[in-house]
Amino acid sequence: MQRDSATFKGSQQAEAPSAPRLGQKWTRYRIMRYYVVPWIFLIPILSLHAFVVVIPALQGVVYSFTDWSGIGEAKFIGLRNFEEMFFEDQSYIDALSRNVQWMIFRVTVPFAFALFGASLLAKVKRGAMIYRTALFMPFILPSIVTATIWRYLYNPRYGLPTLVGYDKALLGQSDTALWAIAFADNWQFWGFLMVLFLTAMQGIDPVLYDAAKVDGANRWQEFWHVTLPGIRPVVLFMMMMVMIWAFLVFDYVFILTGGGPAGATEVISIDIYKNAFQRFEAGYAAAQGMTICLFAGFVVSGFALLRKRGWDI
Repeated sequence: MQRDSATFKGSQQAEAPSAPRLGQKWTRYRIMRYYVVPWIFLIPILSLHAFVVVIPALQGVVYSFTDWSGIGEAKFIGLRNFEEMFFEDQSYIDALSRNVQWMIFRVTVPFAFALFGASLLAKVKRGAMIYRTALFMPFILPSIVTATIWRYLYNPRYGLPTLVGYDKALLGQSDTALWAIAFADNWQFWGFLMVLFLTAMQGIDPVLYDAAKVDGANRWQEFWHVTLPGIRPVVLFMMMMVMIWAFLVFDYVFILTGGGPAGATEVISIDIYKNAFQRFEAGYAAAQGMTICLFAGFVVSGFALLRKRGWDI
């Protein structure tokens, strides 16, 4: 019996894999799991991203230094497009000024609406989800639907202006068209900001509000000294994003006025569209598109500098 037991143990030891072999198998397993398999899933989407985004973006950079109609061969002209844009093309300067006005509007009015609405809904307990859904609903509507609704609402014959005795077309006046479009866009957009701010407010410690009440703070002081500092990272981040999005506005302007009347609502994106597809100056349009990237880079760099100096962004 002892001999048989010794023989059985010897056979087990002979069949057991060695420690170095186990280590090699474990290393191969880790490589496959943490390096090979993730790339197998990432390569298709990265290839699609490169084909749809990266390659066209690089082509846009190249064409911005050329004289190209969009068809045929492009002629390299260096910085001539940018020189014409900043020093000779008054329509571009005017479009840029309208984008700046749009940006100022977007970082003030929607933010004020969203902060006010979120501060009110933060105290609502019964039926809160109904109110939030109702205010967020416009954001999920397609832009074409919202713009069409507001086109009828702005009608000078039977729309909102008739309620206040204003018989002129808001979209047909040079001094009101841009702000009318901005307000329509704000109607759709501010609910999205409100939901983000409301979510951030729910993460604030209630003890801070209790301490503020003990110190005799009123509702406004609670908002200014407790709520706003508590959601400041979200507010600043969305402010950065809205400033960038302000230079990408296209849909509402194109649907409601197409850049009119008399170019009063022509922003950079509309100017790019007209240069590329109506005037067949695709190289010049690509250079204009590069300036949007440049402005976005300035905005991101500014916020990065504030973050480096200690701002909680």
